[in-house]
Amino acid sequence: MSSTEPSRRPAENAPDGQRLLRLVEVMDTLRRECPWDAEQTHASLAKYLVQETYEALEAIEEGDPATLREELGDVLLQVVFHARLAQERDSDGFTIDDVADSIVDKLVRRHPHVFATTAVEGADEVRANWEEIKAAERAAKGGDTGILDGVPFGQPAALLAHEVQKRAVRNGVPEDLLGDDGGPGGALFAAVQAERGRAADPEMDLRAAARRFDHRLRAAEDKARADGRDPRALTPEQWRAYWR
Repeated sequence: MSSTEPSRRPAENAPDGQRLLRLVEVMDTLRRECPWDAEQTHASLAKYLVQETYEALEAIEEGDPATLREELGDVLLQVVFHARLAQERDSDGFTIDDVADSIVDKLVRRHPHVFATTAVEGADEVRANWEEIKAAERAAKGGDTGILDGVPFGQPAALLAHEVQKRAVRNGVPEDLLGDDGGPGGALFAAVQAERGRAADPEMDLRAAARRFDHRLRAAEDKARADGRDPRALTPEQWRAYWR
């Protein structure tokens, strides 16, 4: 199939995933024939992986299925692109099939209540088994089996605080030991603990609070403009009046 040939959709009864093969074909063609795609590296693409993920998150927050479909496609492209780059390496290279095999094996291994004979009663036992299996995997690789091993500290701060607290409690650390010594960020860490205590997601809640603030600020700006005022020139008292 030439790179300019119209894409062909599979028959209606074809299994899901058939179009992924076409995506791999397109990515191969771009890597060979597009000057920009040909010069990319894992490092140069890293920022796009983060950016596209956050754009997908925004579509979820806005409840926009059409945009979410598009943004998930952008995230999927990053996965396929990185796998295509890795395929070109020698001894430590891998393919998109290796990536798929890796996650399939992991899902099967970490769901013995589905793919084996392990019995569980509810989601709590599923999560407990997941943690035990992850610890065993790290030990098998010769690594440490610390409770917080594997937590990515490069993630957003609220999400990081939530994850380390959740991981600690899930592994038996008492809630009263999750305090902070009063250093920088201690109050924020405690706020995350309070959010987690009411089964909330601090990252999503903080984003929701930022959106509420955005909407309220824009509403106040609109009121000011309706009165012929420049929002940037408002006094504190005027801001408070429009805010109400």
